[in-house]
Amino acid sequence: MIDPLQSIFEQLGLDLGHDKPWQAVSRPALAGWLIFYAGFLVYALHADGGMLFVDLANLIVHEGGHNLFGWFGPTLGLWGGTLLRWLVPFLLAAYFFTHRQTTGFVFSLFFFFENWLYTATYMADARAQVLPLVTTGDPEFAEHDFFRIFSDLGVLNYDTKIAAVVRLLGWCGMIAVVVWLALRRSGKMKQSEQDTALEARFIEYLRK
Repeated sequence: MIDPLQSIFEQLGLDLGHDKPWQAVSRPALAGWLIFYAGFLVYALHADGGMLFVDLANLIVHEGGHNLFGWFGPTLGLWGGTLLRWLVPFLLAAYFFTHRQTTGFVFSLFFFFENWLYTATYMADARAQVLPLVTTGDPEFAEHDFFRIFSDLGVLNYDTKIAAVVRLLGWCGMIAVVVWLALRRSGKMKQSEQDTALEARFIEYLRK
């Protein structure tokens, strides 16, 4: 199952990196990163679903996604804002994963999940539409992404429930990533070779 994918990566000169150990993180660096993530989680919790400072950058990527994916038709253009704001940190995380760069991988994956928080806020606003709308085009033609998306999917009445699930997954993802980083130096994950062995076994399983 994974062999064709691996051969494609090899032809492109890319390495999945599953046989490499993760880069070590020094104790001072680990402590600094954990303080940063803990502070950000507290900040996000106090924001209570509101826009965080990093969401200003995410908003630019979001609007760029509409323009980029708009070349492939109106449906992808509609979904493009959310797709690109999720894809950018996810692809960065994938890059750092293949190079086993621990802090870069955690940072990118953490903010991949952080994106889910304000996406959930936007989803929950599909019917109410009280949030201000931003567009790169004519403001008179601005429309709420998730009003259209949920209407097309026939799930508009479930906007707040879907948003609650997305928000929960976002929080779980951010916390799980930070816990993974914290355990890098603990007795539970002492050696990166153990990670490599587990990942190698998983890849062997996918090959069957």
